[in-house]
Amino acid sequence: MIFTHQYSARRTYAILAILGLLALLCIALACCLGSVSLSLAELLTASAELIRGEPSSMSATLLELRLHRALAGFVTGGTLALAGVLMQALLRNPLAEPYVLGVSGGAAVGALLAMLLCSVAWIIDVAAFAGAALVASLLFMLAYNDFKGSGSSQGTVTTLLLTGVIVGSGCMAIISLILSISPDGQLRSMVFWLIGDLSGAELRYVPWVIMLAVLAYCIKLARVINVAALYSDGASTLGISVGRLRKILFFCAALLTASAVSNAGSIGFVGLVMPHACRFAWGPDHRLLIPASCIAGGSFVVLADALARTIAAPQQLPVGVITALIGVPLFLVQLHQQRRHYLP
Repeated sequence: MIFTHQYSARRTYAILAILGLLALLCIALACCLGSVSLSLAELLTASAELIRGEPSSMSATLLELRLHRALAGFVTGGTLALAGVLMQALLRNPLAEPYVLGVSGGAAVGALLAMLLCSVAWIIDVAAFAGAALVASLLFMLAYNDFKGSGSSQGTVTTLLLTGVIVGSGCMAIISLILSISPDGQLRSMVFWLIGDLSGAELRYVPWVIMLAVLAYCIKLARVINVAALYSDGASTLGISVGRLRKILFFCAALLTASAVSNAGSIGFVGLVMPHACRFAWGPDHRLLIPASCIAGGSFVVLADALARTIAAPQQLPVGVITALIGVPLFLVQLHQQRRHYLP
């Protein structure tokens, strides 16, 4: 990994400020779009009514519903993008993404079992989070020696990755079994959840607390992550506890993935494309990469969900379909540009 961009605090703040303004514009646009569109004047009037606590008009009601969904989409996208950055740092591979270690598979098993047995919204969320936590704990136990930092970095990455792939394959087998025995009336909601859907997502404080807490903590660790990325096998000689850093990155990424998946299902490509795009645009320095990816990921999901609500209105598409349709060509373009601009 080569740092071709010199770090500047002023440059970092400027980029983050621009991304923040774009995020606000994306949320405002998402509030206007839908089967019933809102004009700018209606948006401002409805916003004033909501601020006064008097959502009397239909526009204010629509805005309140769409605002909650947009904020839920933003925290989900930001959480996935942040998890992607940490997973890429842990595995030392810019092509890694939050679902690569099978944590999302555990969440899917828990969520589908809850849908099959009771279909209560909060129980589904709790079951998804519990399933992800169970798989993360299993991964940690199976690859415990690799988190100590005693072996080579490449060996640690390979062992952890293979363990995650095997556990994820087991989860996929259980998911297939659940789908095969589920009643036809529940299959649609299950498939939508697996693809990634915000129609049932609600604005909750817990995902925001998790995302902001992990974001603040990882920004504090950004310098250490940079050193570990540059000198992966010799970082311990520079006073860095490699084993402790691996554990922190793993548990933070697992916690973020569990939070995002339990809130909106398995929305794909956000944790892969957004960190990669930010790294390509502004360099691999994690002091900028971590917050920039978080904001960009949230904005990306908000826009994708707005498209999912309007393309086939009044019918709504799963947001995971839109993120995949946009993410695949975008990622291929990034790979092509990277081959031209970066050293191998």
